[in-house]
Amino acid sequence: MRASKQDTSLNERDALQDMLNVEKQLMGFYAQALTEGNSKAFRKHIFDCYADGAETQFHVYEQMLARGYYTVQTAEKSAVEEKAHFFGKVEKELDPVQA
Repeated sequence: MRASKQDTSLNERDALQDMLNVEKQLMGFYAQALTEGNSKAFRKHIFDCYADGAETQFHVYEQMLARGYYTVQTAEKSAVEEKAHFFGKVEKELDPVQA
């Protein structure tokens, strides 16, 4: 059985999700290249690519959010405060100046 173009094409939601996934993956590659780069010119170029990728990723996210394809769960204020307190303690434990 032959698949038609309609059977093999992505709908808008799937296409945007695929774009978002690719941008997230690129961000990881740029972060790794940035940490492993050994010249200022290379690191500057990768940092610029990282910044552009972050903007693209956020734009795709905004499009998904506007179309109702991506939902954000609102956090309770107490949950945010609890996490802030927890990570504040972790930060103090990791900071050799404050320890």
